Amino acid sequence: MIVLSVGMPRAGSGWHYNLIHDLMKTTGCADARDIREKYGLQKILTEVNCNIGVLSARRLGMVTVPALLGNTFVIKAHAGPTNASRTLQALGRLRITYIYRDPRDAMLSAFDYGQRALAKGHPNAFSHLTDFQKSLDFMMDYVRIWQKWMQEKNVLVARYEDLLTSYDAESARLVGFLKLDGTSPEVRAVVEQYRPGANDGQQGLHYYKGKIGRFREAYTAEQQATLKSKLGSYLEKMGYEA
Repeated sequence: MIVLSVGMPRAGSGWHYNLIHDLMKTTGCADARDIREKYGLQKILTEVNCNIGVLSARRLGMVTVPALLGNTFVIKAHAGPTNASRTLQALGRLRITYIYRDPRDAMLSAFDYGQRALAKGHPNAFSHLTDFQKSLDFMMDYVRIWQKWMQEKNVLVARYEDLLTSYDAESARLVGFLKLDGTSPEVRAVVEQYRPGANDGQQGLHYYKGKIGRFREAYTAEQQATLKSKLGSYLEKMGYEA
């Protein structure tokens, strides 16, 4: 079986992925990075967190091979659902989680992260977001992906803010979804390892500031009005104040 950890960019998706990855490892399942090497999937599962990219039939078919051979592992994505992902999920080959964040904070985080990398001479996937409008256009694509995931069945949906402020309840919900024993010492150790504030310097958490509502301090009144106009109907459905 494959556990697919999907997330809106800069929404704690790296944190969520690593928490899920290490929780599943308590069952003795394979490390996704080892699966990538063993089955020659370096072009399909990229970056540190084995990001599959788009959930195409070809890509999912290739990662399903090791699953059919008896391996269970965790991979990551930022993409929307597809017929291929739905088919594998219906067959019990794919278990899916999805995490999102207030898109206003996510777009600010993406901009900041890209510009910090650019200033250091090491541009990343967000470095092309050089102004407010480009950042908003970028995030609108992922808001539409959020909308698609909300229409899917049997997907565990989490919010970054809830994971940050109600970690015990959210991690317990995740443990239950993964069908793990929440009383197991190994499972409890992983949950504690990823508790907010427990390991601020730990690699893999993938957030720099992570402050809720930081966009209110960073964006001008005019920019916030634009965000309200563009995102207002989505924000209400996501559970945020416009």
